Amino acid sequence: MEKLIRKHLLRIQPYKPIVPLEVLAEQVGVPVEKLIKLDGNENPYGSPPQVKQALAEYNFYHIYPDPFHQELRRKLEEYTGIPAEHIALGNGSDELIMLLLFLFLDPGDKVVNCPPSFIVYDTFARICGGRVIEVPRNSNYEVDVEAIKSAIDDRTKIIFLAWPNNPTGNASPSAEDILNLTEYGPLVVVDEAYYEFSGLTVAPYVLQHSNLCVLRTFSKWAGLAGLRVGYGIFPEWLARLIYQTKVPYNVNVAAQVAAKAVLENLPPVRERVGLILQERERLKTLLKQQGILDPLPSQANFLLCRVLRGEAARLRDELARKGIFIRHFDAPGLQDKLRVTVGKPEHTAALLQALDEVTQRS
Repeated sequence: MEKLIRKHLLRIQPYKPIVPLEVLAEQVGVPVEKLIKLDGNENPYGSPPQVKQALAEYNFYHIYPDPFHQELRRKLEEYTGIPAEHIALGNGSDELIMLLLFLFLDPGDKVVNCPPSFIVYDTFARICGGRVIEVPRNSNYEVDVEAIKSAIDDRTKIIFLAWPNNPTGNASPSAEDILNLTEYGPLVVVDEAYYEFSGLTVAPYVLQHSNLCVLRTFSKWAGLAGLRVGYGIFPEWLARLIYQTKVPYNVNVAAQVAAKAVLENLPPVRERVGLILQERERLKTLLKQQGILDPLPSQANFLLCRVLRGEAARLRDELARKGIFIRHFDAPGLQDKLRVTVGKPEHTAALLQALDEVTQRS
């Protein structure tokens, strides 16, 4: 039967997802409740009690969800200041990335990516039959805007820019440069998954540019990673087309209930964001003082760190044996780096102690 499958799909390298807590606990022999998970950029505080209460009190889980997400889009209009007609929801922003590629790419069309960045852009583009044109970031992980312009031709359909970037944490290029790129034709997709931590956005400019869109998620700031709900701010024509072509019931009832509860209870959610930002700066200072990991500047809820003592992959493995999970990447420019999600103060203390222990043994 493999002969019937589209040939390019057999060569796709699958995305490496984060391993579930229960599996991690079994692998390292540490109880789930004692694991310290700093590898997925999740919110360690979770969602506020009001979200859990809304989920518990909802009585219509046996009814299909609203396929047009009308109430949630109205809430997002209030939150973003962007008319609801420009907003579309997805099963995580990942689904919206796939939908955009599905809508725009014919086989052989080109997608510009600026690695190192979010691997999903590359993987999904190849799944959709696209050619990925890489415009690598420089040694400071800054985007080469002029190189992007030079890479554009009549088959270039989409430019992906994570802003701030994952896994590096920096916001490059500037908003001015992003808007300038819209003058060159392709769709410019700005992934603002970490907007609530950076405060940076080009969302208002979507109303003025027919080829600019912004993606966001409830996974990071709002603590809803497990419920999978993301949204995009699009030109109205594109939002309408997404609703014409998406899976009918793509955002489940629980996700919609939880996201609405978040938007109705912003003060406690923003308080958690503030705690993460405060801890990010504390973690950065303490890591620099310790001298094992050297954190780079970040405008997200994680720190990409150079390894000053030891070897990156081995440090990751040694920490995992202690029940502390951080992220290591094999991509060019990241081999000697580790990404650490900002956790709670007690997670910082445990990480620093474990780093001391594993480096003393080497």
